[in-house]
Amino acid sequence: MLNISRLLPYIFAMVAIVVASNILVQTQVSYFGLQEVLTWGALTYPFAFLVNDLTNRHLGNVAARKVVVAGFIIAVVLSVYFATPRIAIASGSAFLVAQLIDIGVFDRLRGGAWWKAPLASSFVGSAVDTLMFFGLAFAPVFAGIDLAFGFEDGSLGFPAGIFGVAMPLWASLAIGDFIVKICVGLAALIPYRAVLTLMPAESQTASTS
Repeated sequence: MLNISRLLPYIFAMVAIVVASNILVQTQVSYFGLQEVLTWGALTYPFAFLVNDLTNRHLGNVAARKVVVAGFIIAVVLSVYFATPRIAIASGSAFLVAQLIDIGVFDRLRGGAWWKAPLASSFVGSAVDTLMFFGLAFAPVFAGIDLAFGFEDGSLGFPAGIFGVAMPLWASLAIGDFIVKICVGLAALIPYRAVLTLMPAESQTASTS
């Protein structure tokens, strides 16, 4: 049986990344004309997949699921306070589904080359997370929830554009978010490989579904 102390560093890292990302996603990047395609949260959130994959590789998928569930509960509660109810609901839903999918994809590929499992799982997880988060966070019903709690309307429905195509701002931010997640996911292979060399061999008993 896993000792909770072994999970705590991963849980702490996961919560810190998700809460920070939920705060930063509310601020658009104002440099280089990227305000219509990128938020600061897109630069930090992909590291949640790195934490998940390292947990999975080090302690197995059972431990990874526990870290995801614990991170989900704590991050949602904190995000209501540090972000908004709308962001907390959308982020929590997207996080839970995407991270569990990440674990499933990682497990299917864990026996191959070291880079295949983390790369494929983060790609699929990022796609699911982006679709769910922006689909929920900027839906009118969730903007109404924020208004009910005294927060500003976060629908972000005013026009924007990317690649010369006009679209709502939330849509252009979603496209930019996904592109950055893939780029960060590729870059995260470097620390993943570095940490992997320092870790002991994973427990086979902990890796059973």
